[in-house]
Amino acid sequence: MLPPRLWASVLCLLWAEGCRCLEATGGSFTADGAVRHLVTALDGVYVATEEKLYQLRRDLSVVRAVNQRGVLTGAGDAAQFSRVAEEDPGNATFGVNVLLAFAENGTLVSCGVTDDECGYCELRALADVSAVLHRERILVGPPGRSGASAAVLVAVDGVERDFYILTAVRQRKGESSRGVCASSTEAVYLHDTDNRHDGGIFSFSGDSSNPLFKSRGDVDFVDAFQLGSAIYLLANVLPSEAGGGRVRLIWLRAKTKKADTLKSLRGASLLVPGQKGGRLAASSVVSAGPASTLWAGVFGADGDPSATQLLLFDVTPDPEIPADKDPDFCSAVTCGRRDGAAKELQPLKVLYRRSAMTSVAATTHGTWMVFFVGTEDGQLIKLSVDQNHRGTCPTVLYRSADDRKAFPGMRLDRADGKHVYAAFDDQVLRVPASTCRTRRTREDCWSAQDPSCVWCHSKKSCTFKDECQNSHWFSFPDDYQKKRISYTVQRHNSGQIRLDVRTHVSADQNARDTFACQFSRRSGELCSREGPFPTFPQCTCVLLNGTLSAEGTSAAVKVRLGPTVFTERIKLTTCSDIRGSPTAALCRRCVETGCGWSEDGCSWATAGATNDGVCETTTTRPTNVSKPEIYSISPGAVSFYGHNRAVLLGSNLGHVTGVRIQIDEDCAPRESPVWNNTGVSLEFHIPAIRGKGTVRACAVLPDGGCHGDAAIAYTSAPSCAAVTPSSTWSSGKRTITLAGSNLDAVDGVSHGHALQEVSLPADRSFRNLTYQTPAAASTRSVFSSDIYLKVANETLACWQSIAYHPDPQFTGFTATRRGDDVRVAVQKSADRLEMTVKEVSASGVYGGEEYPCVTEAKDAGDSADFFVCKIRSAPDVNFRQLKVFYGDKTVTLRNTSHPFALMWLVVLAIPCIVVAVALIYRRQQKQLTVKMNKRMENLELDIRNDIRQGFVDMQTEKANLLEKVGPIPFLDYKDFACRIFFPEVNGSGRRTGTRTRNAKRPTLQNEALTASCTAEARGRPKESVPALSELIRDRRFLTCAVHAAEEQKSFTVKDKCAMASLLTVALHGDLSYLTETTEELLKDLMRKNSTAQAKMLLRRTESVVEKLLTNWMSICLYGFLKESVGQHLFLLASALTQQIARGPVDRVTGKALYTLSEDWLLWQAQDFTSLRLKALFAAGGGGEVSEPLEAVALTCDTVEQAKEKILRTFEAKFGFPYNRPPMSVSIELERDGAFVALEEVDASSEAVGEVTMLNTLEHYKVPDGATIKVLSRKDPSASWKGEPTGGTSPDSARSQTAAARDGLGSHIYNGDTSGKYFHLIDPDVDENRGKNPERKKLKLKEVHLTKLLSTKVAVHSFVENLFGSVWGPSNRRAPLAVKYFFDFLDRQADEMKISDPDVLHIWKTNSFPLRFWVNILKNPQFVFDLDKSAHLDGCLSVTAQAFMDSFSLSDTQLGKHAPTNKLLYAKDVPKYKEEAKDYFRRIREQQPISRSDFYKFLDEESKKHQNDFNEAAALEELGRMIRRYVPQICEKLEQTGAPAQLREQLRRVQETSDGARKSRGAAADAF
Repeated sequence: MLPPRLWASVLCLLWAEGCRCLEATGGSFTADGAVRHLVTALDGVYVATEEKLYQLRRDLSVVRAVNQRGVLTGAGDAAQFSRVAEEDPGNATFGVNVLLAFAENGTLVSCGVTDDECGYCELRALADVSAVLHRERILVGPPGRSGASAAVLVAVDGVERDFYILTAVRQRKGESSRGVCASSTEAVYLHDTDNRHDGGIFSFSGDSSNPLFKSRGDVDFVDAFQLGSAIYLLANVLPSEAGGGRVRLIWLRAKTKKADTLKSLRGASLLVPGQKGGRLAASSVVSAGPASTLWAGVFGADGDPSATQLLLFDVTPDPEIPADKDPDFCSAVTCGRRDGAAKELQPLKVLYRRSAMTSVAATTHGTWMVFFVGTEDGQLIKLSVDQNHRGTCPTVLYRSADDRKAFPGMRLDRADGKHVYAAFDDQVLRVPASTCRTRRTREDCWSAQDPSCVWCHSKKSCTFKDECQNSHWFSFPDDYQKKRISYTVQRHNSGQIRLDVRTHVSADQNARDTFACQFSRRSGELCSREGPFPTFPQCTCVLLNGTLSAEGTSAAVKVRLGPTVFTERIKLTTCSDIRGSPTAALCRRCVETGCGWSEDGCSWATAGATNDGVCETTTTRPTNVSKPEIYSISPGAVSFYGHNRAVLLGSNLGHVTGVRIQIDEDCAPRESPVWNNTGVSLEFHIPAIRGKGTVRACAVLPDGGCHGDAAIAYTSAPSCAAVTPSSTWSSGKRTITLAGSNLDAVDGVSHGHALQEVSLPADRSFRNLTYQTPAAASTRSVFSSDIYLKVANETLACWQSIAYHPDPQFTGFTATRRGDDVRVAVQKSADRLEMTVKEVSASGVYGGEEYPCVTEAKDAGDSADFFVCKIRSAPDVNFRQLKVFYGDKTVTLRNTSHPFALMWLVVLAIPCIVVAVALIYRRQQKQLTVKMNKRMENLELDIRNDIRQGFVDMQTEKANLLEKVGPIPFLDYKDFACRIFFPEVNGSGRRTGTRTRNAKRPTLQNEALTASCTAEARGRPKESVPALSELIRDRRFLTCAVHAAEEQKSFTVKDKCAMASLLTVALHGDLSYLTETTEELLKDLMRKNSTAQAKMLLRRTESVVEKLLTNWMSICLYGFLKESVGQHLFLLASALTQQIARGPVDRVTGKALYTLSEDWLLWQAQDFTSLRLKALFAAGGGGEVSEPLEAVALTCDTVEQAKEKILRTFEAKFGFPYNRPPMSVSIELERDGAFVALEEVDASSEAVGEVTMLNTLEHYKVPDGATIKVLSRKDPSASWKGEPTGGTSPDSARSQTAAARDGLGSHIYNGDTSGKYFHLIDPDVDENRGKNPERKKLKLKEVHLTKLLSTKVAVHSFVENLFGSVWGPSNRRAPLAVKYFFDFLDRQADEMKISDPDVLHIWKTNSFPLRFWVNILKNPQFVFDLDKSAHLDGCLSVTAQAFMDSFSLSDTQLGKHAPTNKLLYAKDVPKYKEEAKDYFRRIREQQPISRSDFYKFLDEESKKHQNDFNEAAALEELGRMIRRYVPQICEKLEQTGAPAQLREQLRRVQETSDGARKSRGAAADAF
C-alpha cells in the first residue's frame, strides 16, 4: 500500500490536467436584494442592501456578510435594536441611508432607520464589518427610507485635524415623519465623528447653538463631495408656484465651527441648454486643480426625464458671490426673505446625448477626460474627451443580459483606477475600464481611441501604459484625431511646392528622438534634399520639380518612431485644378488632398482653411439640379430588421444617389443606395438597426448634399400567440389561423419537419394570418411540428407547435331520399383532428357525372364522426361512389350494401366453425385445467410480488443523486458553434477519444465543413475567395443566390443547411450584416407563401434562412446559456445518468429499470441486490496498491459495468478521472488470498443455444464486501479472449475517454438480441424451462411503469431548476436577442394584420423554445464535452417534451391510452404553462432594445471570436455550391433588377475558379 505522501503525489499528478481549467472567474457579485449603497476603500468594497451589509475584496469575493434583520424591544426613543442570526426570525430591519468609509480611523459609518422610522447608527471596523465598535439610537440622515439624500465625510484642517459627517436630507414641505421618534427636518446637518465635542459622537449641536441649514422649497439632493476646503452640494429644487424646477450648486467652506461652515454657503444655478428647467440625475467630479474644478452631470428635462445629456461645467467656487444670501437655501441664523436670483453657470460643453442615462463616473488620463456612463437599460458606456472637449466614439464596456438599471453610485477602483465598480439592481460588477487587452494589432490599438491604451513593443500587445515598463510604446495622441496623419500642400512665391505632414500619434521619448519620415512614389524620387529636418510630430517634403501632374500624384509616407514603423498613402494634386460648384463634396475633396478651402473655392493650404469642419458650413450655390423633396416613405414603419424594398415618393429625385439615415448620434450615419429611380419615386433598402424608435432620412445628391426630411419608425417584430386549429393531417393543406401581432409583416410560414416548404399566407392582417400546412411523411403516429415565420431575412420561431395526425379515415356513407334532395351521411373514424363542416366537402358520382354535396352538419360520436351533406335535385339515391374532399386530398367511397351472397356464406359458415371449436375445446379442457390452474397461481403470486415491490420502492426509495459532479466540461465557443452549425459532422460526442459507433464516415463535403471550423488556414486561399467574400456582402446578390439555389430540386435540405452554416461562418466577423441578411431572407420566405397558414411558420429547418435563424440564435444566446442555464442542464444529464445506473441496466440493449422513457424500460429485470466493493488501485510496478476505496455495484452488473462504477466512484471522490481509460483497465477479485481475473466472457460463461450470456458479479459469486483490484491491462484487446473485436465486442466502438463518465456503456451494442451475446433480456431461443426458472418468470411491462414515476421524482428538482433557469425569476430580463427577436415578431404580425394572439404565441414558441432550447435540452453534447447515450437521449426527450408542452396553448385531455411521456408530467405542465406565460409577458413588457445597441452587442460577439473560424475554407465550399447554379442566379439577378455588374462579378468569380481548377488539372497531368 502507498504511504500517504506518495498517494498525495499520485493525486497531484492525476489532477494536474484538471487544475488548469479551474481558474477563478471573479469580477462580479450578486447580493440578496437591490443595491442601496456602494462604497469603495483602498482595499475593499462595501455594499448595503435592504437585508444585508457586505464586505467584499477588490475582486468582489465576499469577506463578510452582516444580517440587517433584528428585534426591536421597547418603544419610542428608548427602543433598542438587536441583530438576530440569519436563520432566526426578527421583527425589524435596519435600513441604511448613510454609508461612509472613514479610512482615517479605520471605521465604516452606517446610519439609517429601523422599521419604526427611528434613527440608528453603527461604527464598524473597515477590516471586519462584523465587529461593531459603537452603536447608538440616533438619526443621521433622512428620517425615512427615502432616497434623494446625500452624505459626505468632511475634513477640517486646523491645529488638530477634525472630521464631520455632512448629511443633505430630502425636503418636502408639509410632510411629517411617520415614526414614533422625534426627528428634525432641516436640509443639511453636520454631525460629530468622535466624542471630542460637547454633544458626543453623531451630535449635530454646535459650540453654543444648533447650527442648521434650511431650504425654502422642496429639494432633492443628488450628490455631496469635498475638494480641499470646499464642500459641494448638488440639488434639484422642485417646481413650485414661485417658478419651475432648477438644478442648484451650493458651496460651503469647511471651518472649525459648524455654524461658520453653514453660514459660508454660496450658490449658483446650473443651466441646461435649450431648456428652461432641468433635473440632475447623476454627478461626478472630473478634475480639481488650482485654476479650475471641472464637474460633469447627467441632466434630464422636466417634461421628459429620459431625454438625458451629459454636461461639463466649471464649478470653481466664486468668492464674489455674497455668503448666505442664496434665494433657495440659508443657515438657521439668517433666514429672512431673499429676493433676486442665483448666479447662473453655463455648461462648457454638451458631451453626450443619450436616452435614459442614470449614472456617471469620471477620471483623467493626461490631458484626456474619461467618462463612464450607466444607463437605464443596463449598459456601461465609456466616453473619452480631449482637452478641446471633442469626444471619441462611445464604447460599450458592459451590457447586462436583462437590461437592469445602472445604480447611480458608480465608483472607480481606488487601487489602480483600471476597473469600474458598477451596480445593476442586485448585481455588482468590477468592469475593466478599458478594452486595451482585446485589441490584437497596433493599428487596432490606435483606432480604439482610448487614451489609457498603448501598444507595447516588448509585449507585442495593447495594454495600459503603466504596464509597459522599459519598452517603447505607441498610442493615441493627446487630442482627438480620425487619422494617424494629416498633411497640407503649399506653394511658395519661389515656386516650390511644400508638403507638410503631421503625425497624430504619441510615443515614448526615446522613440520620438528617432522620429523620421520617408516619402516615396512609384516612379522616381518625390522630395528634394533641401527640406527641413523632421521634428516630431511633423516632417516636410519639398517636391523635386515643383509641379504636380494634372491627374494627381500618389505617394507613400513611411513614419518611423523607434522600432515602430507605419506607412500611409496620400494623394497630391494641384489645388487649383479642383474646380466646380462650391459644394460640400468638393470642399471635402479639397481638404482631403491637403489643400485649403475658402469662399473662392479650393486653393493652396496657405490661402484657405484645412480642417474638414469648414465643409459643414459650405453653402452650395444654385445649380441645374433641383433640391429633392420627400413626400413619404413606404412603409413608414418597419421592423428593426429593416426593409429591403422601401419606396420613397417625392419630387426632383432624378439625381438622388442614396438615402442617408441618421439612426443615432453615431460617428457616421448609414447610407443606402437607390434603384428604380423614376424621378418621383425610388426604391432603397432601409437598414436594420439595433432597436426601435424614430430615425430621420434624407436624399443624397452626387455633391454630397442631403435634402429633404422624413421619419422612419422602427417597430417590433412579428409574434404569434395562438394557433387554431392546433392539429392537422399528415397530407397537409389544412387551413390554419395564427393570431398575434405584426403578422402583416410575415412573408411565409413553414413547419419544423418540412422547413424547405414555405406556405404563403392566404390572408394576413396585423392580428391574424391564415396559411395551409405542409404535408408530412406518411405516418401512423402523432408528432408535433414547430411553426416558423419567414420575416425579411429572418426565420422566427412561432413559439407554437401543431400536432400531425394520420389522415382522417372515411369508412363509408349512407344516402336517403328527402324529397327532391338526397341526404348523405359520411362516416369517419373518430380521431383528434376536430374537423369542421367547412373543411369537408363531397360529391356523389352517378352515371359518370358528379353532383356536389353541400356539408351542413357534423355529428361527433365516441367511435365515429358523421358529416351530413345534401345533394340537391339528385337523379337517384343509389350513388355507387362518393368523393370526399379535404385539404387537397380526395377519398373515393364505394357503396358496399349489395353483396348479399357473400353475407349469406359468412352467416352459414359461422355455426360450423363454432361447433368445431367447441368439440376441440371440450376434448382438451380436462387435461389443461390442472396445468393451467397451477400456472395461474404462480403467475398471480409473481404479479402480486412485483406490484408490492413497486409500491415499496415508491414509498421508501431515496435517490441520493449528487449535485456536485466536479468541474462542468463546457465546450468553448468555437466547438459549441461548430456542433450547432454542422451537427452531422461535429455533434456526435466528445472531442477526444476514438470515433463513436454512430459517427459517420468522413466525406469530402464533411471534411470541407470541418475545415471551416478550424482557425488554421490550410494553404493559400484560392484567388476567387476574396472576390466571393466581397460578392456575398452585397445583400442583393446574396438573397438572389439563396433563392435561386432553393428553387432547384437538386438543392436538398442538407445542402440548404450546409449553405446556411457556411454563410454563418463566412460572415461571423460581421454579425450585424448577417442579421440584416437573415431578416431579408425571412421576410422573403413569408411573402413567398402568402396564402399559407401563419401558425406553421418556422416549424422546422428546411430552408436556408431557417437554419440561419438557428445559428443566429445560438450565437447570441451562448453567453446566457453558459452563465445561467448550462450548470442546471449538466446536473440534469448527470442526475439521469446516475439514476439509470442505480438499478439493473442491460448491457446489450441499454434498457434500464430506472428511466423516464417507456421505450427504454427494462421490465424483464430479475431480482438483484447491492454489493459493497473495496477497490484497490495498483500504483507503480512493485505491486503496491492504494488505500481501499468503497464502491457500490449490483449482483446483476456485468464485469464491465462493475468496473465503470468503480472508476466513476474514483472520479466522484477525487474530482478527476482515473489516469487510464476503462478499455486499458482490468479488475481482479480477491478469493482465498489470491486474485482472480474477472472477464465478461470466458470459458465459464453460460450459453443459451448459440448465444452467450455476459458474466455478472453473481456469476462469479462475488460476496458483499469483496476486495477488487484495479490494474492496467497490458493488452486491451484481451478483455474479450478468443472473441473478435468487431461490432459485437462491447468495447469495439466505445471512446476510451468516454467510458469513465458514461454510466451505461450499452450503446456500444447493436441491440440485436439474436446476436452472439445477451445480458438481462433472454434471447429468443428455445431452452429447457427447468433450467434457470428465475429468468423464465412472466414479467409484465405495466407492472414496472412505477419505475418511470420514481425516476421522475428523483430528478424532479433538477428539471424544475433547469426550467426555472430558462425563464428565470420574475425580476430578471430576457436576453437581448430574445427581446430583439420577439419585438420583430410583434412588428411583423402588425404588418401582416394578424389579430389572433395565439398566432404570435406560436411564432415565438417555434422561434425560441423549440428552435433553440429544445435542441439544447435534447443535445447536451452541443454544450459540454460528453457522450450522450441513446438511453439518455430518450430520457432527455421526455423532459424536452414537457418543456414544449409548457408553451402549448391547447389543453390536451389525457386518458389511459395516452403515452407515458405525456402522463409523467401531466400534473406539472399546467404550472409550467403559467410560468411560460408569465415569461412571455415579461418579455413583452420589457423595455425595447434599440437596433444600435443590439448591433453593438453583435459587434462585440464578432470581435470576441474573430479568429475562431477558417472563413477562407467556408468561402471555398460556399463557392462550390454557388457555381452549381450560376445560370439560375444570374437569371434571378436579372429578374429582380439587380445591377449588371453583379452578374459580371459572379462570372469573373466562376472563371477564376474554373481557371484555377484547370491549372491544377494540368499540373496533375504533367506530374
